[in-house]
Amino acid sequence: MSTIGSQVRKAAPSIDPIVADYAVGYFNHLSTLTYDPVQSKQLDLATEISFVSELLRNAGASEDKVDTLAKEISERLNLQLDENRAKLELTGDTSKRLLDINVLKSHNNKADINTSLNLLNNNGIEHAGRQMETRVNLKKLAKAEQKIAKKVAKRNNKFVQYEASKLINEQKDEDYDSFFLKINPLEFGSAAGKSKDIKIDTFDLYVGDGQRILSDAQLTLSFGHRYGLVGQNGIGKSTLLRALSRRELNVPKHISILHVEQELRGDDTLALQSVLDADVWRKQLLHEEHKINERLQEMEKLRAEFEEGSLEVKKLDNEREDLDNHLEQIAEKLADMESDKAEAKAASILYGLGFSVEAQNKPTNSFSGGWRMRLSLARALFCQPDLLLLDEPSNMLDVPSIAYLSEYLKTYPSTLLVVSHDRAFLNEVATDIIYQHNERLDYYRGQDFDTFYATKEERRKNAQREYENQMAYRKHLQEFIDKFRYNAAKSSEAQSRIKKLEKLPVLEPPEEDKSIHFKFPDCENLSPPIIQLQDVSFGYDEKNLLLKDVNLDVQMDSRIALVGANGCGKTTLLKVMMNQLKPLKGYVSSNGRLRIGYFTQHHVDSMDLTKSAVDWMSVKYPGKTDEEYRRHLGSFGITGTLGLQKMQLLSGGQKSRVAFAALCLNNPHILVLDEPSNHLDNTGLDALVESLKNFSGGVLMVSHDISVIDSVCKEIWVSENGTVRRFDGTIHDYKDYILASAGTAGVVKKH
Repeated sequence: MSTIGSQVRKAAPSIDPIVADYAVGYFNHLSTLTYDPVQSKQLDLATEISFVSELLRNAGASEDKVDTLAKEISERLNLQLDENRAKLELTGDTSKRLLDINVLKSHNNKADINTSLNLLNNNGIEHAGRQMETRVNLKKLAKAEQKIAKKVAKRNNKFVQYEASKLINEQKDEDYDSFFLKINPLEFGSAAGKSKDIKIDTFDLYVGDGQRILSDAQLTLSFGHRYGLVGQNGIGKSTLLRALSRRELNVPKHISILHVEQELRGDDTLALQSVLDADVWRKQLLHEEHKINERLQEMEKLRAEFEEGSLEVKKLDNEREDLDNHLEQIAEKLADMESDKAEAKAASILYGLGFSVEAQNKPTNSFSGGWRMRLSLARALFCQPDLLLLDEPSNMLDVPSIAYLSEYLKTYPSTLLVVSHDRAFLNEVATDIIYQHNERLDYYRGQDFDTFYATKEERRKNAQREYENQMAYRKHLQEFIDKFRYNAAKSSEAQSRIKKLEKLPVLEPPEEDKSIHFKFPDCENLSPPIIQLQDVSFGYDEKNLLLKDVNLDVQMDSRIALVGANGCGKTTLLKVMMNQLKPLKGYVSSNGRLRIGYFTQHHVDSMDLTKSAVDWMSVKYPGKTDEEYRRHLGSFGITGTLGLQKMQLLSGGQKSRVAFAALCLNNPHILVLDEPSNHLDNTGLDALVESLKNFSGGVLMVSHDISVIDSVCKEIWVSENGTVRRFDGTIHDYKDYILASAGTAGVVKKH
């Protein structure tokens, strides 16, 4: 990258990359003009630099940084201009351009304004195979472009077609097929013998606001390994996955990549067909095969119209030979990807993720957002790319689907990189752990999550001991030096210790993991029954019951996990228990003094994110001072000024902690938690588990996180077949039960 390029990207790291390229190209163009004896006389550097500065500001760059950049570029170009004019005065040569070798190199690298931009008559901004939204004021940019076009024409004394920015043109979304083929171009050449290992040395990575998340990092992914990427919320794990998925990092071209990031857009395509269509290579090859066969049939008819041995027949025979060869290549490709088994494979994946045979034949626009996310996951599993990137896949799944997914991924033949905080999932799936922290990546090879956690703590303790030992040794040397530095008899020994001190490596104190603690308030004991359901049935009409004949109870010492497939009535049961819904049949009895704290998985929807946590709680739960609210938030890890910031600035995990704090303001006897582990990182999960264990009341939770259930809950309730019942066994027994009942293990091994 040129010096100007480095300056621009440092000053404006968060703007659209195409705008940054535009600025770099324009500054390099100005640099070229400073060496032109004719055009440099008409060059108004201040105006030109002002134009680009305004462009960067409109794109969202910091005004202070842009002003500093403009000053640096101006000083550099004015210096070049003065030097060039001084040379001209000495040589008197006005017929040739005095080219600087760096400018010449920048031209060879297509960094000038006309080649680096490639901006003429294109729709939308393309960057690494995706369309990007711009924050540039398009009207201002269009006017500025017109002025520049006139200046360029005047400078060259003739009319020129100035290549305007692509930002002026309308943007349009790029379809999935186009994006897939840009990231993963279909090649017919053999990839045999090419390594599918990924090794990216010494790279930096920045997040959108210019904050660096990785510095001089190395990424090494061995083909066939399954990596769990872990680290605290906000550390940049998702940013790393996105950079890989768009080949912004140098992943070899022959390695196919797929990233499950967004839910599928719904349309009239059937769910099964949408999964089949996700393999764009197969879709493209089948389309080509169909077209070639059509052409071959057409050629047979044409051939009959000409005499044998004629020029036309020879041409047709040559074309047929080429088409036959290409058809053979297509057949080989389709055979390699087992195209004939595609539909059965797609159907089994969908079934494992909870789609019944009936649901597989429904259009994608009939599914909710959560189910469309499952479709996105099914499409990725069906494509089976060389590098599969998954970002918190368990957040969108229920326990049966997570069990299926973990079984499926155990036999995944290519490379997997998954971001997850689900420890049980990582223990089953991951062969290696990558720990992202402190702007670097640490590798724990051949370890599941539990082993990694223990090893990481051991490494930290060793590093702490090494640091403390060196600090003690340094102190010992320094004390001797201070005592005998000016003592004639001991001066040589003091000098020897000074040299020893200088040679010691500088050790940084080991990074301490940020720990947080939750504290649910103690509550007074109540006499039973606390909550009891007797022969309860519920539905929105008597012919379509969601729950039938439920007989269960919750006590003050209960630790219950409610599990089952999505849509089977778990949330409905919670609302019936809390008297938010009235049963059609049966009775719900509860203690008259009972207070319930309810945490919903959509808790953010009930928050006013424009307010601070303290202000929001004082409106929704009045009666305390701001200091009391802050102290209460502090017991859930919302410390310092976090409670005074607008909640829209908080991370997902921090918003969840605010919600936990809010539900405790009425000192509940029973905590009813619907997916409480979503958005919490490992530190937050540790705090949640410990606080639920120590809570003096009862706990009933709906959760997909097997490790949280295993740590907290002593009782399992299963929702299936229109009712809810106690399950005899642990959460691991339940997982074995659903795999056995669905026959999933056999399906997974087969495919």
